[in-house]
Amino acid sequence: MTKGIILLSGGLDSLVSLDIAKKDIDIKLALFFNYGQRAFNEEKQAAFDIAEYYKIKLVFIDLPFLKELSKCPLTGFGDDLTNLNSVWIPNRNGLFLNIAACYCDKLNYDYIIFGANKEEGRDFPDNTGEYVEIANNFFEFSTMSKPKVYAPCLQFDKIQIINYAIDNNVPLKFLKSCYNSSSNTGKKHCGKCLSCKLLKNAIQKSKRPELIEELF
Repeated sequence: MTKGIILLSGGLDSLVSLDIAKKDIDIKLALFFNYGQRAFNEEKQAAFDIAEYYKIKLVFIDLPFLKELSKCPLTGFGDDLTNLNSVWIPNRNGLFLNIAACYCDKLNYDYIIFGANKEEGRDFPDNTGEYVEIANNFFEFSTMSKPKVYAPCLQFDKIQIINYAIDNNVPLKFLKSCYNSSSNTGKKHCGKCLSCKLLKNAIQKSKRPELIEELF
């Protein structure tokens, strides 16, 4: 079986991408990044629980410069987490993928699993098939092992992603997709930030709308 690394944020997309990818790829390593996000503690715990559940080694990587560079509500500079500009981190996915490619090149792994999806691809160009293709072409030149980026949810919207999780008993109890920290929102998702709105809307239209009571 081919080997891979997953970018694990603790959110819905990376969790479901992990569950799908593990059927064909031996996922040896999960990377979790601390870039000063305000929900760092909750996301870190979610990533730890998910990695432990799937029996994958988890590595934490600190990127303090990204918080200083970004200075947006997502990293604690302001409180409006409801629009695209407020949660945009410069080249975040590109940086994450390149770091993962370093690990793949050193460890001779074949794939980087990435939680891109169709719904977020409408607003974020680094969640599209074109972006994945460009990344793959780039790694042909920048690495010896030439790992491929694999985004299992690339053709899924959030409703399809949550329904997959329901149908396949994905451990949603570990999920943390909220941009807010628990110091402001309690242990559940806040329901107000951009990420929460997307998740809540998908759950309302899913096979188990009652999950809203568990997560929000």
